[in-house]
Parts: sequence; structure tokens; C-alpha cells
Amino acid sequence: MKRKLLYLFCGFLMLTLSFSVHSCSKENHAGQHGSRLVPLRGGAKTENQYWMFCAMGHDGSRCPGCITINGKRVHIDCQGAGDACLKATRITLQYSVDSVLTASTLDTFGLTNLNILNLPARSFSLEFNDGVYVYLNIPGQMVYRDATTQQFTFTGLSFTDRPLY
Repeated sequence: MKRKLLYLFCGFLMLTLSFSVHSCSKENHAGQHGSRLVPLRGGAKTENQYWMFCAMGHDGSRCPGCITINGKRVHIDCQGAGDACLKATRITLQYSVDSVLTASTLDTFGLTNLNILNLPARSFSLEFNDGVYVYLNIPGQMVYRDATTQQFTFTGLSFTDRPLY
């Protein structure tokens, strides 16, 4: 009986070590908090469109307020610093005539159903070529839903070969 337990323990230990060694050897290109972009496939119509995956937000029970609304500090779940909530939305990237890069959401409620979004600074990994990654960097910003389109627009974006946030 003791011999069976010893073999079982050794087997479990070997299995645990093999998983931990394997996971440590993999390089993570998902950026901070697993933030990444995945291109939408579908031809010219979706050429600059991406799925944007990120985590944001923190526990409100210990937050004295992280957003100021009408002069009062309040906490809004799933917004701001942290990684408590996983979010996904479709975005389109646009360069203006003066080479300023912006991103606008394409779905209305992927990030929030509120008219305000406290987006923390994030770097989104994007596989440019097989095994080659670039990062879309979005600085932290408070954005407001456009009254006509109902979408959010992010400004101050940049692409780099390593994450900035």
C-alpha cells in the first residue's frame, strides 16, 4: 500500500512539474492583463477591424471612488485600473490626414452599457507575421459615448515593437 502511494505521489509530482515547466517556457505576447487584438477576417470591408480583448476594473468594496461624476467620486464596476472583468469589443483603426491614429468601437455595448468609460492604459498584442508581434498602445483615458453613433473613440494611440503599458 505504501509503495502504491509513493508511486502515485511521484506520478503526481512529475505531472505537476511538467505543466509548470511547460507554462514557464512559453513566451507571453498577450500584453498586460491578456490584452490583445485579433484581426477580423472577411475581405476589404474588415481590413482595419479587430477584436479587442482586455481585462479592466477592480473590487469596489475597497474603492473610495475612481471616477468623478458631477464633482463626486464614485466607483463603477468593470472600469479603470485592474483586471477584474474580461471585456471584448470590435474596433476599427483610422489614421487622420495628419497621421493621428484613433480607434472607434463598432459594437455598442461590448465594453459597457454606460455612456462613460474609464479605460486604463493598455498595450494590445497583435501578431503581425508568424511569431512577430507589434503592440497597439492606448493610454489611459476617460471616453464618452458619441450621441449620434453610440460608439467610443480612443485617441493617442501608437504602435511599437514592445508594450508600453
